[in-house]
Amino acid sequence: MVFFYLCSEILQYMELKEGNFAIQGIDVLQIAKEFGTPVYVYDAETIENQFLKLKNAFGELKVRIKYATKALPNISILRLLKKLGAGADAVSIQEIHLNLKAGFAPNQLMFTPNCVNFSEIEEAVRLGVYINIDNLPFLEKFGKQYGNTVPCCIRINPHVAAGGNIKIQTGHKESKFGISIEQAAEIKKIVDTYHIRINGLHVHTGSDFSKPEVFLKVAEIMFQLALDYPGLDFLDFGSGFKVAYKSGDHSTDLNELAKGLTSAYKAFTAKYGSQPEIWFEPGKFLVSDSGVLLVNVNVVKETPAITFAGVDSGLNHLIRPMMYGAYHDIVNVSNPKGETKNYAVVGYICETDTFGWDLKLNQVREGDILAIKNAGAYGFSMSSNYNSRFRPAEILVYKGKANLIRERETFEDILRHQVELAF
Repeated sequence: MVFFYLCSEILQYMELKEGNFAIQGIDVLQIAKEFGTPVYVYDAETIENQFLKLKNAFGELKVRIKYATKALPNISILRLLKKLGAGADAVSIQEIHLNLKAGFAPNQLMFTPNCVNFSEIEEAVRLGVYINIDNLPFLEKFGKQYGNTVPCCIRINPHVAAGGNIKIQTGHKESKFGISIEQAAEIKKIVDTYHIRINGLHVHTGSDFSKPEVFLKVAEIMFQLALDYPGLDFLDFGSGFKVAYKSGDHSTDLNELAKGLTSAYKAFTAKYGSQPEIWFEPGKFLVSDSGVLLVNVNVVKETPAITFAGVDSGLNHLIRPMMYGAYHDIVNVSNPKGETKNYAVVGYICETDTFGWDLKLNQVREGDILAIKNAGAYGFSMSSNYNSRFRPAEILVYKGKANLIRERETFEDILRHQVELAF
């Protein structure tokens, strides 16, 4: 069974028409001029299309989609996804409060923290959201404190490597996430001792699972474990669906994946006697393709070895290339017909700060605008004020209009929480 397809075109929403790149008909250069650079720009239509693609692929199953807040936690994005019918997954109590502020009801939220203080779980219980426990000490604390009065979900580490970059895998044996599947007997003992009401099982193997059989292998582990917990409300498979980063890249074939999971689910429920809901927690899949980071070229610096295009952004705004070695396609939207040449696109941070190495771009000139693609997920959310730089503005293009959804920071923001001592 094949779970992937070659994606010959990506980021269809940013189209080249009559010599200009546009999103929903709005000239990208006009967005950069109106709001300044660097600036994150997201396309609402792409988010909606990705949501519907995932929802429709699993049409035979009762599926709930819980958006992974950490991918892009802007309140306007959360409200858009709520409007589409999503719930949300949160990994901190702050993300829970942000989602509540966005209008989600408590029963639409899953709280999946890792290595937090137990007080965050207590607060989440008071707020009435779904609780997901990922370690034995907290499961026992939870049982002692709440018994069978408050249900909880259990996060399992299946000891299955998702493939791809080890830095974004979370289901291998050495991962800090989840309770080891080898500790299943200990889980059951704690649950039985304190009469804990287990309402779901959860697993997330990490991003970009690369082998066709990985997802179904994890599903079989979940289905087998579920037989020990009758009356589950849901089985949460996290996400990890791969998106394409460049032409010719592989993406998860959702329709084929759905066929395999549906078949396995039907075999499971025939034994289980009821039909728990299937939950997914996509982040990157929903928002990555929707976003571009627009940057201005400060300088073109030629050396005997390489030509650098230095831009007004850096790892303080998009850390994925330096942190994970992630690839992001880059386009010169100011000169789409220029002669191509190889460049290294680098940032203005006082570190090794590279967005892309040995990239073939249309001729880059000082003052040109470059678009860094697939910047919708883990871009702004992982940004910082390193070098005392400001975080950029965020724009959402919705129904043909570019809307400011986060103001650019100012120097006052840098100083806001600093306390000056008189010496």
